[in-house]
Amino acid sequence: MTEPQCIVVLCTCPEGDAAGDIARTLVEDGLAACVNRLPGVVSYFHWEGRVEEERETLLLIKSTPARLEALSARIRTLHPYELPEVVAVPVSGGLAAYLDWVRSSVAGASGS
Repeated sequence: MTEPQCIVVLCTCPEGDAAGDIARTLVEDGLAACVNRLPGVVSYFHWEGRVEEERETLLLIKSTPARLEALSARIRTLHPYELPEVVAVPVSGGLAAYLDWVRSSVAGASGS
């Protein structure tokens, strides 16, 4: 199977300013073409031997596989969580012009 040309990266953040700061920085740094903030997510997860429940904001980050390593590293430096969620999902199709825009938006950044 060939590598996808675009990816959507999922990243949950605590409610508040952190999600917006991360989203804006990823776009400004050329690591993401677009980031959507979806507030009001309730997450349930295992952490340090307990099941936790947290209200969070989900970021949907559009980028490319070539930018994933740098994008992940940047999230780690910006994110308040000890272990932030960074899950890349391949895009198997979509509006060709939009996917071209995603690729061109992050192509000019170093490391692409």
